Amino acid sequence: MPGGRLTQQERRQIAGGLTDGLAYAEIARRLDRPTSTITREVMRNGGPTGYRADQAHRATENRAHRSKQAAPKAAAAAPEQPHGRDAESVRAYEEVFTAVMLQSGMPPMAARVMAALCLTDSGSLTAADLVRNLQVSPASVSKSIAFLESQGMVRRERDERRRERYTVDNDIWYQSMLASARATAQIVETARQGVGVLGATTPAGARMENIARFLDFVTESTIRAAEQARAILTTEPAATAGPVAPQGDAEPEGDAEPDATEGPDPTA
Repeated sequence: MPGGRLTQQERRQIAGGLTDGLAYAEIARRLDRPTSTITREVMRNGGPTGYRADQAHRATENRAHRSKQAAPKAAAAAPEQPHGRDAESVRAYEEVFTAVMLQSGMPPMAARVMAALCLTDSGSLTAADLVRNLQVSPASVSKSIAFLESQGMVRRERDERRRERYTVDNDIWYQSMLASARATAQIVETARQGVGVLGATTPAGARMENIARFLDFVTESTIRAAEQARAILTTEPAATAGPVAPQGDAEPEGDAEPDATEGPDPTA
């Protein structure tokens, strides 16, 4: 598998693959590149709908030029990695994680902040930490934290030095799912109001009723699944050898046939 930077021709092939609706994994296979390389390339340069090969190539050259000029400063500021982790591998993975958050619809800076918080062992950083680590302005951090709070994905707290810290703990994903379910429930309520305005027997009214029924079912299912699986979020690392049974309906005792069905490859 070749290494090094993507060539302009490879970027044009990426653009062509996106136009043809190919998955990142398929584009990567055709270029003999890691899927993570294609994911980072696309998400750093406009996303799947805004990617332009020539613009991406120029932007990469500009970033490389700025990085070369700032290399001494960056090297001095690079934090040491705990637990013997490879700093370059962590940095590359952070880009992949950020790209996935971007693909889910999260704003770019909020995605970077979320990745920085999730990839710390403490799951908690101050505004000064984020400004220093991401090399962005305090205003950018503040705006991103406000967005993440609105989505239930970050919690503010004060440490012993009275500094404001931003935290993503074991429960934050559960709380985020509930926040998403509440937002969807509001759509359900509004859609049902539309049925009354448009008339239940009209095509438009019937459409709104179907939307409400569908989203109502999804909301209830989301809340139920989050409640059942909440215990997974507090599983200790030493206990992760096997799957964690969610809270809720108990499995019958005795031998059971294993489920041989495999899910689709998420990268395909």
